[in-house]
Amino acid sequence: MSLIKTAQEITKLKRGGVILSNTLGKIMRACQVGASTAELDQLARAELAERGARPSFLGYQISPNDPPYPAALCISINDEVVHGQASSERIIKDGDVVGLDIGAWYEGLATDMAATVIVGRVEEDKRLLVENTKEALKRGLAVVKEGALVGDIGAAIEDFLGPKKYGIIRDLVGHGVGHAVHEEPQIPNFRDPGAPKTELKEGMVLAIEPMVALGTWKVKMKDDGWTIVTADGSPAAHFEVTIAVTKNGYELITPWPDS
Repeated sequence: MSLIKTAQEITKLKRGGVILSNTLGKIMRACQVGASTAELDQLARAELAERGARPSFLGYQISPNDPPYPAALCISINDEVVHGQASSERIIKDGDVVGLDIGAWYEGLATDMAATVIVGRVEEDKRLLVENTKEALKRGLAVVKEGALVGDIGAAIEDFLGPKKYGIIRDLVGHGVGHAVHEEPQIPNFRDPGAPKTELKEGMVLAIEPMVALGTWKVKMKDDGWTIVTADGSPAAHFEVTIAVTKNGYELITPWPDS
């Protein structure tokens, strides 16, 4: 599996990325008090299907022995970092911090993105957590270009978030994407001295996704085998875009959604 995508593949990925971004934007607008997470998941499925795309998370397995993921959309509420599941019994409430993570196949290639929505009124520290997580993603993107190292991305994210005393999740990372839902290289969101000195090359397609908690960086898995929560119950935020590395920077494959 080549980590370098051709110009034709990147053109296809951009078409799929626009579909994914538009879909996520609609879901973000629908993420309001009283909405069920099942309704949001059905909206994701319908929007992708209408545009000829299909969800890449639905039925996904990390390994053959793992339970297949049961939804098209990961909906992670408050202390849930990622992989929260849809259910008619899980209703969005005022004050929730909701992470929405979605991926899609289009023309044989995969894209991936996420955003966190504040529903109603929340405490100032939660609002800042969401804002700073999005800004951290932008700081990571700013160092991307051919010849930079994968580790430069995590270093830039940590340099921004570290002084704010947030918990930067260490057990979950960004990744390559395109031919598969998850490809190499892994992209930590922190400075990792032991990481391989992988050099970014033009044509690499990456999903960069800081996941940040108001408390500890440590996480644990819920009994459903998928949902990952903060170990101390503190709220978390998550933003993600898919990009293509260029000689002097990057190109957004998944535009920022119009929420």
